[in-house]
Amino acid sequence: MHTDDGQHREYQEPHQSPESRGPRESRPAARRSDSTRAAILRAARERFASDGYERATIRAIARDAKIDPSMVMRYYGSKEGLFAAAVAIDLGLPDLGALPRHEVGQALARHFLTMWEGNEVLTALLRVAATSRAGAERTQDIFRDQVLPVARQVCPDPEQVPERAALVSSQLLGLALTRYVLRFPSAADLAREEIVAWLGPTLQRYLTAPHPGLPDHPGGPVRQL
Repeated sequence: MHTDDGQHREYQEPHQSPESRGPRESRPAARRSDSTRAAILRAARERFASDGYERATIRAIARDAKIDPSMVMRYYGSKEGLFAAAVAIDLGLPDLGALPRHEVGQALARHFLTMWEGNEVLTALLRVAATSRAGAERTQDIFRDQVLPVARQVCPDPEQVPERAALVSSQLLGLALTRYVLRFPSAADLAREEIVAWLGPTLQRYLTAPHPGLPDHPGGPVRQL
């Protein structure tokens, strides 16, 4: 490049701040960040499941993810923050109130089979729950916050919603534990529609059937003197 005084000078690109860079230049950094986060979360789920929350360390998780421990802290701030992110999940439960009442049990069974088989986070959560108090409490929070509202849509008695949601959760978690974590052969080998046929009516009864009517239980028959 020649200047007005006739001297030759090398052309230099103007300096660009990160904020002024175009979207194409920022994409590789964003992809690296997403990849790093994904590696951290995968390693965290495996480590929390194998060691439990209390024994798992940021250093061990970072080593499994092949990154520096400072990167884990940079993204998640603490072990508690990392754990919350590693097992965060939306069950995406169907709107049972919009379905024919006699189909809600099978719809819920089918939905959960799809979730368990297509979402490694849910299986990891169950494995962590079986090995640590923190995992158990996190599982309780997720199922309480997400199953309770669904049960409330179809339960015939609002006062019974917590008990019925707990019974539904016991069936879903029990199936998941034996089929996807412990892998009992008889449970793991069941066909999907066979499970729906067995499990659906039980969930249906828990959600919509009248209370069985135990003596001295609200909603049950009055004991005669």
